[in-house]
Amino acid sequence: MSLLRENAVLALFTCLALGYIVGKLRVGPITLGGICGTLIVSMLLGAQKVSVNSDVKNVAFALFIFSLGYMAGPQFFANLNAKGLRFGVLCLMEAVVVIGLAIAFATGFNLDTGTASGILAGSATESAVVGTAQDAIAKLPGITSQQVTELQGHVATAYSVCYLFGLISIVMLTSQIFPLIMRIKLADASREIWERMRGDDPSLEADEQAALPSLVGRTYFVSQGEGSTLRQLEDAADRQVTVEGVVRGTRVMKVAPDLRLQRGDRVLVVGRRAAVMDTGHELGPETPGVPGLDSPLAVKQVVVTQKAVSGKTLGALKADVADGVFFTDVERVDHHLPVSAETELHTGDSVTVVGARSRVEAFAAKVGATVRQDAADYIYISIGICLGVLLGMVNVKLGSANLTLGTGGGCLISGLIFGWLRAQRPTFGAYPPVAAQTAKDLGLSVFIAVTGMAAGPDAGPLLKQYPLLLPLAGITMVVVPAFLGLFIGRRFLKIEKPILIGAIAGQQCSTPAITAVTNVAQSSVPMLGYTITYTLSNFLLPLTGPLLVGMLGLRMGG
Repeated sequence: MSLLRENAVLALFTCLALGYIVGKLRVGPITLGGICGTLIVSMLLGAQKVSVNSDVKNVAFALFIFSLGYMAGPQFFANLNAKGLRFGVLCLMEAVVVIGLAIAFATGFNLDTGTASGILAGSATESAVVGTAQDAIAKLPGITSQQVTELQGHVATAYSVCYLFGLISIVMLTSQIFPLIMRIKLADASREIWERMRGDDPSLEADEQAALPSLVGRTYFVSQGEGSTLRQLEDAADRQVTVEGVVRGTRVMKVAPDLRLQRGDRVLVVGRRAAVMDTGHELGPETPGVPGLDSPLAVKQVVVTQKAVSGKTLGALKADVADGVFFTDVERVDHHLPVSAETELHTGDSVTVVGARSRVEAFAAKVGATVRQDAADYIYISIGICLGVLLGMVNVKLGSANLTLGTGGGCLISGLIFGWLRAQRPTFGAYPPVAAQTAKDLGLSVFIAVTGMAAGPDAGPLLKQYPLLLPLAGITMVVVPAFLGLFIGRRFLKIEKPILIGAIAGQQCSTPAITAVTNVAQSSVPMLGYTITYTLSNFLLPLTGPLLVGMLGLRMGG
């Protein structure tokens, strides 16, 4: 143990390694996750007087919260419309209720500001609140350095207990209890919506590939479709196929809409399986591959930036600007959505398309920009973090309360704006998704590890003081807003049941919950609600930390 006390680098990465091992432990459908595991391990090491300089925590948190905002920025602003604000009612309700319950627990049980903030952060399963609350505590007027250390330690300790019980509660509610209450089988209800949306097979795992893929290419010998033009052939299939090659005798013909087929032509047809087979019935027998006929297809990810495209469904986009290309994936905030005619696109969505290179490039020019694996623009990222830190230094007096965004709130807002600006003009400010995700995850892990080690010495007394209150608070502050979300979503917002369950997981920003829900549903349909509320709550919930601290002021408990 003395080796860890003397070497901060060794102590930090020991926490991460052991924490992520603990996080892999599974109880039924629930795993603790690497963040919770890291917090538990770091608090145990902290109790043995192992520590890391707090400046490391501050840097890591700024990197985490800016990256979080950057990734969510395009979707956050895209959701500021009628549909997004409809789901936003759930997020706003979540923020108001958890603040109200945290204040009620603080006043009813005479809790200090740190413990109340930790209860809010853990119950909402929002790790960012730990940082924003601790930052706000450090800026309270008249507080001593000893009080700062004590209250910040209480934030981490209360968070660790409430997170565990809050996580179990939200996973069980969304994946098991709510479907029973609404009298649905989640898999069947999701499948009904999927079929109505005419999506692809939703039952595949991430490491699986369909044995019968939906997008295929077939060559046919023209024996009965002579005289038809390529345009007529494609129109007859409702634009679900394209002709990518024609061989006449030994000549490879130039593919053009007005080219008329002749008996004996061999034709390469690409498109959706059922449509290709139907087209083949109109042409003649299928043939083996023909040399010179196989035309390679381009596969590109295109990010939506055009305002005219945002808000359109894939079906409408296909009819307007997607002639000859096929959609194979839609990704939003690192989550995959159903590829169906009714899926609505937002600014910042990444759409994977397949087709002839010229058609794919034409589509990309009309919709947005091709996703390029540019190197991270560290000038842009650094300026964003600097502006966020400066914004967080602004103090606002609201009555007797002294409110400040802190580094966390400031960097979150600057990240949202910088991410949105990048989506509008993809020619500057590159922050590749893989790099942003890595920075976000590593920043949060390092922040939690250092926070846990600092809280370790004070964890024991707080747990002995509130052995039942913390678990009960964690459960209560999940159950109340979740049931309210269920009631509001069904009674007033009329959200379809599987999508509502996903939205409730999103209002809680709970990735483990939506993972459990999609596993039970065997479908990504609940993601349609999750991605909207997840994005909005990722903005609202971190701000509840400084807001709660400002409202409670300096309370040392009793």
